[in-house]
Amino acid sequence: MPSTKQHGTASPANEAIGGIPTIHYLDFASRGRGQVVRLMWEDAGIAYTDIRYSFEEYPEHKKTTIAEKNPTTTIPIVEINGKILTQSYAILRHFARQLGKYDGETEEEKYWADAMCDIAVDWRTQFVSAFFNPNKEETYPKHQQTERIRFLKAFETHLTSHELSLQGPYVVGKTFTYADMVIYQILHDENLTQDGMKGLQEYPRLKQLADAVESRPNVKAFLESDRYLG
Repeated sequence: MPSTKQHGTASPANEAIGGIPTIHYLDFASRGRGQVVRLMWEDAGIAYTDIRYSFEEYPEHKKTTIAEKNPTTTIPIVEINGKILTQSYAILRHFARQLGKYDGETEEEKYWADAMCDIAVDWRTQFVSAFFNPNKEETYPKHQQTERIRFLKAFETHLTSHELSLQGPYVVGKTFTYADMVIYQILHDENLTQDGMKGLQEYPRLKQLADAVESRPNVKAFLESDRYLG
């Protein structure tokens, strides 16, 4: 049976998004695309219901529960106020607009957040392909030495050269956006933020971004709580 847990107490942020959302996702510690959605809710102080499926039971639920909610049978799925939301990055942008933050203020800021998010999405595609490959012992080390380095260097270059990123620790300078969470999550899932950000020592600007995300009060509280599963 999937595990179901309630987190947090309803807040004004819940009112802004129309209620208490429920997320369906894999029981994959605090990792993956679904975790980015949880991270936004944690930062915003949104109460939510967390339904987790083990890797063993998920194939069966994919044919039934998930297929009934999403014809593409992909997760995460979010349910709120009778509505079903799919596609993790669209979900993030949707809640950002409802909350009136996390999306940048000007069109230039919104573009830059979207562009940097898309780069992280491309990285995650490569990561998942290598990490969940049947030949992981060969594919993932190769990924770590090739594609991962390519994306790390690309982000470091963008963050140290774009005029918005030069104005503060985040993608859009001093403004925290959903793109920062998306980038942070792939860094985390690649085990680059653990052990004092040891994996980011050669990428100081990326380390600055990850440090800034982890230093946000609600994110810090989450990482120190039993809700954070590593």
